[in-house]
Amino acid sequence: METIVCDIGETLVRDDRQWASWADWLGVPRHTVSALVGAATVRNHDAGDALRLLRPGLDLDEAYRAREAAGHGEHLDESDLYPDVRSALADVRALGVRVILAGNQTHRAGELLRGLGLPADLVATSAEWGVAKPSPQFFARVIEVAGTAPERTVYVGDHPAYDLFPARAAGLRTAHLRRGPWGYLWADAPEVVAAADWRIDGLAQLTAIAGGGTGNTPGEPDARG
Repeated sequence: METIVCDIGETLVRDDRQWASWADWLGVPRHTVSALVGAATVRNHDAGDALRLLRPGLDLDEAYRAREAAGHGEHLDESDLYPDVRSALADVRALGVRVILAGNQTHRAGELLRGLGLPADLVATSAEWGVAKPSPQFFARVIEVAGTAPERTVYVGDHPAYDLFPARAAGLRTAHLRRGPWGYLWADAPEVVAAADWRIDGLAQLTAIAGGGTGNTPGEPDARG
């Protein structure tokens, strides 16, 4: 592989702080928001639907702006990263493989991520590109910035519908990560097994993918045979 592109939310960054902050902003218990996000996951709905159950008709973009204006905008620091992120990305780059971080995030999230100085060649968000997953145009941009052939580019993510399936449809190689609610819940679904070139439990396994290995959990066959 020549380029590895990682999703951001629940691949690199834990969503704990995000959902807790929304609960506080809406004035409901944090557990309530977590439970509703779980319900949305099971139904394969967008996580934003959990917030709309609490506030029907909620305009998320407008709510984001209101939070920013009130001094309760997005925050991201080292504690929000999964523990394997920095070392895994550095190990992949040490093999001469490009690392790109690209997911459905805001302009502000992109700024905060770049401020962390992660070992990546590029950090990009859907807001900055003006197109979001699972749109084919998002993955066309991934291929464009990767600068490598799709079959030599791997997209890594936790969400089948937003990461795995559209990346594969775009001709990219795919790695499904068992992490976060979507990653765990759908990990063994037949359609996920069929669509994933690799199924991994952590980002440390990306070095095996970058080096040409299967990258799968020990004892588990490659999803593509």
